[in-house]
Amino acid sequence: MSSYEIPLSRRAFTGGVAGAAAAVGIGADEAAAAPAERPFAGPAERPFTVREDRGGRPARRPNILFVLGDDLGWADLSSYGSPHIRTPHLDRLARQGVRFTHAYSGSATCSPTRFSLYTGRFPGRTEGGLAEPIADRSAGLDPTHPTLASLLRDAGYATALIGKWHCGYLPDHSPTKSGWDEFFGNFGGALEYYSKLGLGGEYDLYEGDATYKDLRYYTRVLTERAVDYVRRGHDRPWLLNLNFTTPHWPWIADGDTEVSAEIVRRIKAGERGALQHRDGGSVAKYTAMVQDLDRSIGQVLHALKASGQERDTLVFFASDNGGERFSYTWPLSGNKGSLREGGIRVPTIVRWPARLDGGQVSDVPVYTPDWTATLLELAGARPHPAYPLDGTSLAGYLLRGREPGERDLFWRVRGERALRRGPWKYYRGKGGPDQLFHLGRDQREQADLAGREPGLLAELRTAWERTDAELLPYPAG
Repeated sequence: MSSYEIPLSRRAFTGGVAGAAAAVGIGADEAAAAPAERPFAGPAERPFTVREDRGGRPARRPNILFVLGDDLGWADLSSYGSPHIRTPHLDRLARQGVRFTHAYSGSATCSPTRFSLYTGRFPGRTEGGLAEPIADRSAGLDPTHPTLASLLRDAGYATALIGKWHCGYLPDHSPTKSGWDEFFGNFGGALEYYSKLGLGGEYDLYEGDATYKDLRYYTRVLTERAVDYVRRGHDRPWLLNLNFTTPHWPWIADGDTEVSAEIVRRIKAGERGALQHRDGGSVAKYTAMVQDLDRSIGQVLHALKASGQERDTLVFFASDNGGERFSYTWPLSGNKGSLREGGIRVPTIVRWPARLDGGQVSDVPVYTPDWTATLLELAGARPHPAYPLDGTSLAGYLLRGREPGERDLFWRVRGERALRRGPWKYYRGKGGPDQLFHLGRDQREQADLAGREPGLLAELRTAWERTDAELLPYPAG
């Protein structure tokens, strides 16, 4: 067992499963026999190891299906410990691949994390990444900056983005200006699921740079588009960024047309904040939205298998940041917007049948910029020398068993700072003192060891400040 993980005895594990089973009305024996619903690594999962050479057909450059949920919390999947949300399709994906238990988003809100994924760099290296998140039309991803999509396209990949962009608005910013051959989705940070009205009351569903009218439930529309893309007769490897808005507010499940109509009425009446839906939602509604996301991803994965491309497609699933309001993040503290664990640690699953064995779990700390570097290497693409990556490629770890080694994971949001090195985390909240936590013993960040480890605290603080000095300053105000 890694020093990063909290030991869990067989007795404690079984008790946890029984509790989860009681919450959903199934028997403890049935739950214990279902690996997909185990909240922590149990007998059905083994620590990650590289696949031995079996002399089969050589793997080609993979297709890449990169799926993001929106504001999905650390433990909102049954395979990550949710006692009330059932996610059989994502649990099956985890059984067929590698489940990461110490995976993080690049930031604590939507658009900075997307900047870190698309550029492979800290959000603070670009002006657009300083918005946390982008809320107006003044900021965006510079079209001249190389991206995951542009670099893969130059290496021979077809590229498409379906769903939420949230890296700037037309006319200056768009996926098709930043390396994606195709775009179908929304530009803003949120939209009403039926009317497609955005935060400013604007219509926000586009195909390319032109509006596209479809007033059906948004998750259905995105799923259909993704299925169509996967089924297409591709003559070269492809990258599909599939960015759902589920389960981001407003709290509208498929079929909630009356709630939708009420929110639309309030938006059109000029009510500021109507889309945030602060007077709506519930745990039950949130559960329905997450389970619908799971079913939708299951449809895309079924299409991938039926197309004959499953073996040679690397499927990646994660959330763009921690959960919000109705999310389940136990035992972590904090949520979206915070650099506490609950704001940045996210469920993360990787499956690539051609190269990775299933039923595995990894507790190596990783975060969003690492995946950019990893996918570029696996696809045979090189980063642009003028824009060095901040992430570390995990290709050597996944394919050759080469440990990433000790390194620092760095985060900065306005008013907060955090840095992780091994099991240690340095954290300073808004107006608070410097704190130090050992995440292997205290995932909940309640035992502040700053007073007991002043030397280590000073070392990690210096490391954070050294990186921060390289980044753009936040604008005043």
